[in-house]
Amino acid sequence: MSLQALIDDALAETPPGRVVWVALSGGLDSGLLLSLAAVACRRHPRPLHALHVHHGLQAAADDFEAHCRRLCSRLGVPLFVERVSVEAENGLGLEGAAREARYGAFAARVAPGETLWLAQHRDDQAETLLLAALRGGGVRGLAAMPARRDWRGRGLRRPLLGVSRAELHHTAERLGLSWVEDPSNAETHQGRNYLRHAVMPRLEARWPGAAARLARAAARAGEADALLGELAAEQLVALGGDPVRLPVAALAALSRPRQRLLVRHACERLTLPLPPAARLESLLAQLAARRDAEVRVDWPGAEARRWRGGLYLLAPQRPLAGDWSREWTGASPLPGPWGPLTLTLQREGGETPALLVRPRRGGERLRLAGRGHRDLKRLLQEWGLPPWRRQRLLVVWAAGEPVAVLEGAEARWLAVAEGWRGTGTA
Repeated sequence: MSLQALIDDALAETPPGRVVWVALSGGLDSGLLLSLAAVACRRHPRPLHALHVHHGLQAAADDFEAHCRRLCSRLGVPLFVERVSVEAENGLGLEGAAREARYGAFAARVAPGETLWLAQHRDDQAETLLLAALRGGGVRGLAAMPARRDWRGRGLRRPLLGVSRAELHHTAERLGLSWVEDPSNAETHQGRNYLRHAVMPRLEARWPGAAARLARAAARAGEADALLGELAAEQLVALGGDPVRLPVAALAALSRPRQRLLVRHACERLTLPLPPAARLESLLAQLAARRDAEVRVDWPGAEARRWRGGLYLLAPQRPLAGDWSREWTGASPLPGPWGPLTLTLQREGGETPALLVRPRRGGERLRLAGRGHRDLKRLLQEWGLPPWRRQRLLVVWAAGEPVAVLEGAEARWLAVAEGWRGTGTA
């Protein structure tokens, strides 16, 4: 199959009217992908946009952008440029930090429901598999890059993943394309470049077709990973189907490999970062802790807590600052610490006085319809609210008396005092 036919087939996966984006670096691979996509989108009309991420990591970055602008002007394709700041001190290394910045730019520009095409090819796939193996990665890592996947409601596609670098180079020259060479690609201190320049040529000399074979191995690992995903989904259903709360007793009864698989699957369902291997082992080792023990294990971007027979997987639960407070009229929006909330609170049968919203401090008592005054602490126990959610409650005061309790992060009322009416759940 010709490259153009390959692109035409990839385009057929996008419904008419949906935008197709091409991540355009200015190099050979992405320039060729955009050129072929432009031909396909004229033949089978689809909106086509190009996205260039300006990392600002080297002096040539402006030259890359200028080349992308010239290419898009010639092809008649709208170009969008996202400028990012790469935080190399975040523990991911320069290469990992740049990747995080790129994907942040993708999320900022590509709308949910749209598709982004990436220009990685078969040689990239082989290098990715080797890097994953050298880092001790599991099946997911050895599967390297999927040809297609859904990501944050967007479609990611790699139409060239089965094509060699040599074939792309030959096609680009035949079409008379020009491109820019990233000077950093020649530096071998980065792992991927070292594999590309020092390792892969020797592998190809000793085992001709090594890159193609490694790519096939990655595809088989991808199939295995997909089967593991199906197994984990079935196991989650058997344990109640809620990825936020996994029943500890049922989880502890599984083998350790199944425990690891299920926790990772639940994190993926919740779009939480996967726990590093050491943190995951620490978490699973504490499943046997006594029932009343409060277990908390955190890792960058997520945490797990054990409470009342459940293992909860959460985004970081940071308590509110005790001195936070806001005055409020009771009309929407409520100026919450997580942003404005579309809730209202009004006194029935009279004018609503000035309100003060602040975090729970302890000792509050609410007068509830048909129940009289009740301690908020006892109400929280009655409602079965986990401790970390209790630390993030807001209490609304009127004339020195608490009149409502709100879970600000969830934008819902937990309780509204007698004589008051609030929107949401009370």
